[in-house]
Amino acid sequence: MTNKLARRGLDLAKKGLLFQAITALVITGLAGAAGGSHSAISAAAGTLISILPNIVFAIFAFRYAGASKNELVARSFSQGSKMKLALTIILFVIAFKGLNASPLEIFMAFVITTASHGLAMFHYGTKE
Repeated sequence: MTNKLARRGLDLAKKGLLFQAITALVITGLAGAAGGSHSAISAAAGTLISILPNIVFAIFAFRYAGASKNELVARSFSQGSKMKLALTIILFVIAFKGLNASPLEIFMAFVITTASHGLAMFHYGTKE
């Protein structure tokens, strides 16, 4: 059974990830239309570098809930943050070495997608 506060946080995370995924599709489409398939692949890599670590963090962040599990919640948040950072670094390395993608397009897509997630968290988090 999920705690009400944890359920609210999980719902907020899902809304943020959905908004981020929609933003990623738009960015990838625009990059493909403007610069061709190489640009689209580079933009898609940047958006995935932003989205995948957020999914991992959300899984860790909302594994536990409740005052009786306070220590587990804190440890899980910490693990999620570390995994998010490590995964982000690994994905950047893969994108630059494995895909030979354009750094500017990767970073622009990453920044826009990450900002969209933050804006969604702000927007949906102030409701209620």
